Amino acid sequence: MKTEDIKFSDALITLALICLVGILWEGFVKWQEIPAYILPAPSKILDILIKNASMYSYAGLLTIGEAIAGLIFGTITGLVAATLLGLWPRLEQAIMTLAILIKSTPLVAIAPLLTIWLGFGVLPKIIITALLTFFPVLVNVLTGLQAADPAFVEIFHSWHANRRDIYWHIRVPHAVPYLFAALKVSGPLALIGSVVAEWTGASGGLGRIMWLAYTNLNLPYLFAAVFILAAAGVFLFSTITWVETKVVFWEKSEQ
Repeated sequence: MKTEDIKFSDALITLALICLVGILWEGFVKWQEIPAYILPAPSKILDILIKNASMYSYAGLLTIGEAIAGLIFGTITGLVAATLLGLWPRLEQAIMTLAILIKSTPLVAIAPLLTIWLGFGVLPKIIITALLTFFPVLVNVLTGLQAADPAFVEIFHSWHANRRDIYWHIRVPHAVPYLFAALKVSGPLALIGSVVAEWTGASGGLGRIMWLAYTNLNLPYLFAAVFILAAAGVFLFSTITWVETKVVFWEKSEQ
């Protein structure tokens, strides 16, 4: 069977599973006569999305834009930190201690402070998202750099290669799959970070819609925002996976 046929069949299975969950959800709500303010039916949620398409489109683009910007900034920060540790291992304890301190600090404590300091614009959301996503990139890329095959390193040493040559020609290619593994985790996390930041204070975005819907017990509007976030997370993960197949081509050839 061709690869394209396998991918198409996988997509059909995924779509069928989503439809099945939706049908069961719809049937359960109708059967139990659950009020919409407790658990809205999928048909009610889709109706809200269609009737408020422009509002959700603008809010979704704003939140996804913040998430992608934060993901890019966090990835660059993680790559720079991992590069420093790869070239100068003596810095590892200091940088990793600082990174763990940042990672251990609750976002709900940082986000309000950034909103107070920087206002209700997109900058605090990007910073929060970057803080949430840079740590997986740092840890995974550093692991990849340090896990390079010692045999290849010894061969380069026998050729009198310097540290920079070993880094770029052995350690970096070995760390690329680890980078994409980190991005698969950080991508959905970026969406969570932007929504959490919007909950603490924002003039727009899906997080703002969710907060207003929550305070008014308007669960159909809240679930509609959740649906958009879920779809965006799946799309972002799939995009990263597709890019990985194009960049990390040697992994596929070895299988």
